Amino acid sequence: PVLASAHESGCICLWNIQGNIMKELLPFSEYSSGPLTVLCTDISTKILLAGSKKGHIICWNIDSFLEDPQNNKNQIKEKLCWRAHTTEVVDFFHEEEKNVVVTASTDGSVRIWHAENGYYFGYFGQSRKFELSDTSRLVLPPDVNNFPAIIREESKPVEKKVEYPLMLDRDK
Repeated sequence: PVLASAHESGCICLWNIQGNIMKELLPFSEYSSGPLTVLCTDISTKILLAGSKKGHIICWNIDSFLEDPQNNKNQIKEKLCWRAHTTEVVDFFHEEEKNVVVTASTDGSVRIWHAENGYYFGYFGQSRKFELSDTSRLVLPPDVNNFPAIIREESKPVEKKVEYPLMLDRDK
């Protein structure tokens, strides 16, 4: 058994049953996800999903890591990150049979997304029916303007360059 905990720093910690930390995950997608608010997995525990205070959903492939956590070659890979809401994600679940993620936010909306690519299907309360089979057209909700970022296996974590613009000048 593995316990996952989400943290204010945006980090996810994976713990073993003895209470020892096994792995720390930090999203490295282009957009900062901010503090994490909610976690879930699919039924088969192949993917781990996290929701953030800034409205992002981040998806990791954890299947190979859970098969053999002691093997350093079996890494956890970030697969996908998308902006689901403009405010905090308070709850969500992954429906494996339909391959969708349903998200709820403090903005009062409940939205449906394709789990593999983050495509938007619609929101609860809309006048038209959900067309869950059509993943060819990429649309976004009116309040979100960032397309999903699919993380390729060859991608490397983004190096965060820190600049220190203030310098001590003793002559001044």
